[in-house]
Amino acid sequence: MINTLLKSLLSLSLGTFALGMAEFSMMGILPDVAATLHLPIDKAGHFIAAYAIGVCAGASILVLSYQLAPKKVLLMLAAMIAAGNILAALAPNYITLLAARFLSGIPHGAYFGIASIVATKLAPVGKSARAVSLMIAGMTVANLLGVPLATWISLHLSWRLVFALVTLVAIGLLFTLQRFIPDVERLPSTGILSQFHFLKSGAPWLLLAATALGNGGIFCWFSYVSPLLTQVSGFSANQVSLLMILAGAGMVAGNLCGGRLADRYTPGQVASGLQCVAAMTLLLIFCFAQIGWLSVLLMCLCTFCLFAVSAPQQLLLIRFSPGGALLGAASVQMAFNLGNAIGSYSGGLVIAHHLGYQYPALVGIPLTLAGCACLALFHQHYEKRSLAKR
Repeated sequence: MINTLLKSLLSLSLGTFALGMAEFSMMGILPDVAATLHLPIDKAGHFIAAYAIGVCAGASILVLSYQLAPKKVLLMLAAMIAAGNILAALAPNYITLLAARFLSGIPHGAYFGIASIVATKLAPVGKSARAVSLMIAGMTVANLLGVPLATWISLHLSWRLVFALVTLVAIGLLFTLQRFIPDVERLPSTGILSQFHFLKSGAPWLLLAATALGNGGIFCWFSYVSPLLTQVSGFSANQVSLLMILAGAGMVAGNLCGGRLADRYTPGQVASGLQCVAAMTLLLIFCFAQIGWLSVLLMCLCTFCLFAVSAPQQLLLIRFSPGGALLGAASVQMAFNLGNAIGSYSGGLVIAHHLGYQYPALVGIPLTLAGCACLALFHQHYEKRSLAKR
């Protein structure tokens, strides 16, 4: 039973691995993409934002597919991941790559939404957050291994091969989903409009705002972490791949710790505390980015916080979206990537004004603190009441 559950969760995590490579590789290969397409670095940052906007647009897939079996939806989304990334690999110019990045982002939120539901249905009682964190683990492993590999491939071969590699992973995903995911029963059919009823409560809005603002603050800095490390912290371009492995290790550790903490304590409090730590870390990055070893240590701490909040936030949206669990689970990724778009755009504005690559971290601090405040309000007004009723 445990072995079967593990195979199912690892199959789901292969999808988040593909999505993690598609999303986060752009941070490491951004200078190479900009050079190939003859773009300034701040304009190349639009490729990050385009993916994030595609994620937000992709929620409509779940709204329209609520009557389909979860496994069938997962297979459709895997095919879309493959199609979007092969188009990115072949894109000849700025406009085409921008469109490809948008299309690549469309299945992202929907996949996380349906995969989260499947993971919680398969999980033993009391271990839902850990099951979700294992599903999300593919994205953190992508940052640990896939993104550094992508950075190396881009530097020594071609950034186009990065998206070709994601396409191959997505094709493999199709086979693993077909073989290892059981036919989980679909959610009760409540109609299209009923899926939106949970949005009448303030709880999901606070969670979504916290996700967008908190991640937006971190992505102000992380979208431009590669030039920060080379031009401010003093590392060479050849060292960036290794440094991205360290950043990915922080994400893996954060994701696993976040899932365990959310099962043991109240998820809202866990997420709020971690976003507060992230805000303090961004301040330290701004102040000490010139010190190489400290810049790397702070980078790992910030990426730890970035993914430590993922499982708690994902689980909370499922719990506080009655009648619309699919849309609720997907909306976390919408908010996450909306934050990515806000962060990369805001960080790009600072860089465009020639203030230095450490300044995006300073811009991100108030956004992250605002996300922390939203989580604190959520815990006080909604999570406490929910716990009292149990």
